[in-house]
Amino acid sequence: MSLYQPNQNKIKKKIKLFDPQVGIKEELAVTSTLKSHFWASGAGTGKVFEFENKFNKFVGSRSSVAVNSGTAALHLALSLPGIQNKFVILPSLSFVSTAHAVLYNGGIPIFVDIDPETFCLDPHQVKKHITKNTKVILPVHFGGMPANISSLKKICNENNCQLIEDAAHASGALFKGKRIGCHGTAVCFSFHPVKNLAMPTGGLVSLNGVEHKQNKKLLQIRRWCGISNRSDFTYDVGQIGWNFYMNEFSAAIGLAQLSQLEKLNKKRKKIAQRYSNEISLENKMPFNNDCSYHLYWIRVKNRNKLMKKLKALGIETGIHYKPIHQMTFYKKKSKLPVTERIGKEIVSIPMHPNLKENDVDFIIKSINKFC
Repeated sequence: MSLYQPNQNKIKKKIKLFDPQVGIKEELAVTSTLKSHFWASGAGTGKVFEFENKFNKFVGSRSSVAVNSGTAALHLALSLPGIQNKFVILPSLSFVSTAHAVLYNGGIPIFVDIDPETFCLDPHQVKKHITKNTKVILPVHFGGMPANISSLKKICNENNCQLIEDAAHASGALFKGKRIGCHGTAVCFSFHPVKNLAMPTGGLVSLNGVEHKQNKKLLQIRRWCGISNRSDFTYDVGQIGWNFYMNEFSAAIGLAQLSQLEKLNKKRKKIAQRYSNEISLENKMPFNNDCSYHLYWIRVKNRNKLMKKLKALGIETGIHYKPIHQMTFYKKKSKLPVTERIGKEIVSIPMHPNLKENDVDFIIKSINKFC
């Protein structure tokens, strides 16, 4: 049977693009939380407090604050430096929340081009766009591939601005031997079901630097509607805040996922190494042992044609992402030739720890056949 005309009756299953691994630990965590009748607390006690501490220790950050999404993490982190009417440098090849969080805080997003190898912010391009009005550099560790933090940190130090990282793809990733999460002033994680550390919904801000204790206190207040000075039945509200706290179910599942994150990431790396070695395309995600491989990308000229053929074979694919500066809401005259070229060609292929050897064989064989 030709790969070009698959017999749908012989396609046994759909190979998912993303798929969380769920085991007995997660099942017991949910059941235990359900039976406890303690499901949520704006104060961040219980399993949320436990998850914060364990994740903080895992990444080696100074402090951590758990929230209900990666978007909330970005929103809160960018509320710290005061970016009203200030420039925030970021890549356009990212999920739109990266840019939204800048606007939530009154900042001005400045889209800068990316490194064609890593798809992360290009430090040389960042230097060209730094001004006296730049307050934050906001790199995205794209697909779990670490951005060049040392170069970006140096630029920040030279220009009196802060490094705040979007690590939504990078749970467990490394940069120069240290885990992503211990470098920037604030580092924002996402724990969506498709992420390396999966939750129904969740996020976290890890904090570093001399002001980490003060910043933790501020974020704890802001994640729960600005509530502070709580004592027994009384409390005060001294500033604006949001309903961003994490629930107990997410934290309980997160604890189970965290206990096996390194093992699950090793499975992802094994798959990524096979893709890198065996897919015959020249333009594909490079293998880097420091990468957490939230996703794996390839680049092709006729993207729609390939995606339709793979779909017919039961192989799910995706596009991560359409560049933000090309969205109607953000449409600007930014000149980002690398981002725009990649944005037309990028395809995400299945990457998750539930993939079997024969799934990976079939994916590689199919891509090589069509490309």
